[in-house]
Amino acid sequence: IILQQGVGRPSVYHAVVVIFLEFFAWGLLTTPMLTVLHETFPQHTFLMNGLIQGVKGLLSFMSAPLIGALSDVWGRRTFLLVTVFFTCAPIPLMRLSPWWYFAMISMSGAFSVTFSVIFAYVADVTDERERSTAYGLVSATFAASLVTSPAIGAYLSAWYGDNLVVLVATLIALADICFILLAVPESLPDKMRLNNWGAPISWEQADPFTSLKKVGQDPTVLLICITVFLSYLPEAGQYSSFFLYLRQVINFSSTTIAVFIGVVGILSIVAQTLFLTLLMRTLGNKNTVLLGLGFQILQLAWYGFGSEPWMIWAAGAVAAMSSITFPAVSALVSQSADPDKQGVVQGMITGIRGLCNGLGPALYGFIFFLFNVELNSMDPIQGDFTLIPGPPFLLGSCTVVVAFLVALFIPEKRSSTKRAPPPASDEDFEPLLQDSIV
Repeated sequence: IILQQGVGRPSVYHAVVVIFLEFFAWGLLTTPMLTVLHETFPQHTFLMNGLIQGVKGLLSFMSAPLIGALSDVWGRRTFLLVTVFFTCAPIPLMRLSPWWYFAMISMSGAFSVTFSVIFAYVADVTDERERSTAYGLVSATFAASLVTSPAIGAYLSAWYGDNLVVLVATLIALADICFILLAVPESLPDKMRLNNWGAPISWEQADPFTSLKKVGQDPTVLLICITVFLSYLPEAGQYSSFFLYLRQVINFSSTTIAVFIGVVGILSIVAQTLFLTLLMRTLGNKNTVLLGLGFQILQLAWYGFGSEPWMIWAAGAVAAMSSITFPAVSALVSQSADPDKQGVVQGMITGIRGLCNGLGPALYGFIFFLFNVELNSMDPIQGDFTLIPGPPFLLGSCTVVVAFLVALFIPEKRSSTKRAPPPASDEDFEPLLQDSIV
């Protein structure tokens, strides 16, 4: 189907390179993105951003189950290429036509589910004992791609202009596509893969609402999905507004913002590699998720009340520790799924995250609007800080408290039998994850 079969045996490192290049390209555009967003939508900037991200997130939610299911049938490699290509397609349009750029960002949501395919790829090439560490490595790589890229993008933008930044980001995205074409081998075994592209796929697999119905039939997966939704919703909203929040409210300069991103990113890498592995082995998956949620509650509350730079730096360190939550959740879900259902279950979780990526910015933008805070200027806000966007962060903290309470009821791991060959009985698996329709 694609040019050749890649280089070497499929490994976690292939997945790591794909994730790093994709998000490094987007990280470069952090500063130009703020400028283009403000220039294109000078009024109600964050409401428009919320609308754009909302459409993208809705499309991601709609498409993630289908792409995950198709990757379980036709292989991971092809869908890595498709998701990376369409996710990065809007990049060159940023300076060519901002309106088309934002339109393409919205439409690209239908394919912006690289993480679900990547996590399924990792599940193919690791056993259960290695998987949580591998997921932590992938998530840490995502953090690493954001350590330097915003600072590099800000530097290039200041000295050479936004056009060069967009060009460099485009070239890195092309390099990622070429890497998938030439170097990434297929991870799904031939015996589990249909090489015939005419093979039928049930339309029920393409329906995300069917997945939601099935979620309700499985208490464990239902609790995990609710936890993901309630915890990632404020995180997605925070990503959409935090750079302007630092610039305007805390009076961070562009350089300080870049350093802050770098420091938090480095701490996140340490948390998702060293600490995550240690916590998984000593506490188990569920307790690691609970610990990550606890750190997230503290972080959001601190951002909400913090008005001094030292508070923000301290909260950033806590935020780095909260980054262990998602790889721990992904490992928790993966352990309950059959090898040939990894794309489906990871697509389900990624679809929920995609929905949050749409609703989060919209929610934060709406709260900004309610409190009459229009963060659409590139200059610091002067005067009364009582109306500053503490409320969105505090509301986010409350939703994570609910997520924590829900996660308390997730059953302890019951999949120890999966280290051995799959048992003949179907009773060891949850009905949702055993159902091929999802």
